[in-house]
Amino acid sequence: MENTTLLMLKEKAARIRMLSVDAVYRAKSGHPGGSLSIAEIVAYLYFNKMNVDPSDPQKPDRDRFVLSKGHCCPALYSALAIKGFFKEEELKNLRKLGAMLQGHPDMKSIPGVDMSTGSLGQGFSAACGMAARAKRESLSWRVYTVLGDGEIEEGQVWEAAMFANMYKLDNITAFIDSNGYQIDGAVKEVMDPNPIDDKFRAFGWQTFVIDGHDFEQIDRAVREAENCGRPAAIICRTVKGKGVSFMENNYTWHGKAPKDDEYAVAEKELTLAYKVALEESNNG
Repeated sequence: MENTTLLMLKEKAARIRMLSVDAVYRAKSGHPGGSLSIAEIVAYLYFNKMNVDPSDPQKPDRDRFVLSKGHCCPALYSALAIKGFFKEEELKNLRKLGAMLQGHPDMKSIPGVDMSTGSLGQGFSAACGMAARAKRESLSWRVYTVLGDGEIEEGQVWEAAMFANMYKLDNITAFIDSNGYQIDGAVKEVMDPNPIDDKFRAFGWQTFVIDGHDFEQIDRAVREAENCGRPAAIICRTVKGKGVSFMENNYTWHGKAPKDDEYAVAEKELTLAYKVALEESNNG
């Protein structure tokens, strides 16, 4: 990966984090922890990888993205806004009555959203269905999806994984946001899904285990995944609440908004990180 691209992606991820926390704070509800942990994944896909066009959100040959862990939509919405699918001002209305951006993605009302998600496990099944259609009709676009490590406790996930292997869906790449926590605590203490890579491998998937905050590792895994001849799962070791000191590795920030004093700390930390990333990108 070229250094200019790397620096640009770091700036995008930093801005996604800043906008995500701001949106949740203004909404007084939402899911900051998991939104922060997927910032690099979402930034990489929307600003380096996927064939998407904000001026034509429904163009037939676009790549598809499904946020199966739909409650972490602040990160997706932020990426879509930065990309130009809608104005960033919309983020300030997150979860407000009648607003376009609600607590889970809605494909009928939000430009750039390919699948409505919310019930965990179902988005992954839909993503596999999209890949099956593209495979059957020899269409060139690919499908990318993000699941949580708590989400993969759902049995439906493994039915979809079996389906993808059965029908040789080598056009789908799944990112597992393995941040180690879910709403009730550590995944190892609730319903341990580990070893995640071994499980996907047993279902016929090519697997990769990477640092989910390292763009070069993400890029390398994606490139290998697209040429492995099988459905691919990239298990991303991430930090829940990444970028906000008091949220990091703290499951209580799975689904609540910061209070005024907490937001002041988060805003200061995230703004500083963004300014540093922006300066490095501009000078790169």
